[in-house]
Amino acid sequence: MHARFAFLAALSCAAPLANAANVSVAFTDAAGHALTDAVVMLEPVGAPLAVKPMQNAQIAQHDLQFNPQVTVVTVGTPVSFPNQDTVKHHVYSYSAAKTFQIKLYAGVPHTPIVFDKPGIAVLGCNIHDGMIAWVVVTDTPLWARSAASGQARVVDVPPGSYEMRVWHSSLNDATPPQVVPLTVGAADVEQRVRLVPDGIAK
Repeated sequence: MHARFAFLAALSCAAPLANAANVSVAFTDAAGHALTDAVVMLEPVGAPLAVKPMQNAQIAQHDLQFNPQVTVVTVGTPVSFPNQDTVKHHVYSYSAAKTFQIKLYAGVPHTPIVFDKPGIAVLGCNIHDGMIAWVVVTDTPLWARSAASGQARVVDVPPGSYEMRVWHSSLNDATPPQVVPLTVGAADVEQRVRLVPDGIAK
């Protein structure tokens, strides 16, 4: 009886995933070219999903560039900023999602930066104006970033109604992530999104 109960409990836990679908999004620019590092986030309508901070997130400085240039983290994630260059950097963000400064330093700062609010944080370096990067802070575990092909895939999405938020660094700084209503059922979903600087091309 004990083993049978455990087996039934395991089936019960697995049932929601068995009904889940995958959501694939193909991102292009206004000219139809694939967009790398576009981000899609699925936010359930009505009841938010639990989300946990990520582990071991970092944005390095290498060859006077941020690496990676686009980072996606969940709310509450601490991010370290190792300086792998032979010169010092001064990393900062004045964005509403996260305002901070790591003043002129080499090596690895002792304290990581915790990104505790959803939104887009734009990073820069006070010493090297050509350095720029973005941190997308999401409050949903259902997200994906596009590859060089422009394809992003969110897996194991439970059926329901969602707000699909999409973002790319080519959007104007004042343009927030764009919102597309989305309904997910038992079948996989495919979407095409064409982004222009002011939002989604119709």
